[in-house]
Amino acid sequence: MDKRKLDQFKKRLEERQHQLKRNVSRTEQDGRSADEGTAQDIADRAASSYTKEFLFHQSNNERQLLQMVEGALSRIHEGTFGQCISCGKEINPKRLEAVPWTRHCIECQEKLEQGRLEEASR
Repeated sequence: MDKRKLDQFKKRLEERQHQLKRNVSRTEQDGRSADEGTAQDIADRAASSYTKEFLFHQSNNERQLLQMVEGALSRIHEGTFGQCISCGKEINPKRLEAVPWTRHCIECQEKLEQGRLEEASR
């Protein structure tokens, strides 16, 4: 991959990283404030509990995506960005454009989703 294209991916990933960090922080704060002004009746407590659960789930998803984005930035630094972490083949450029934090080529991703490939921890 040429340097210009790699720099474009790096910039996109860094912007996404900053956005996700802000979102995670804001969601955590919203979750903490959901308990403020203690609810009086059971319906209010149930609504508050649902809101906290929803915010926790949203925050968890954003944390997972943040980890993937940070992994892609690490691969840029290591010089392995754009290579499948399972088979080592080059990831299709259109796939990288759509999902720059992807770790697998389309074939390995399909195997992973079908349970025929173990998830690597890189």
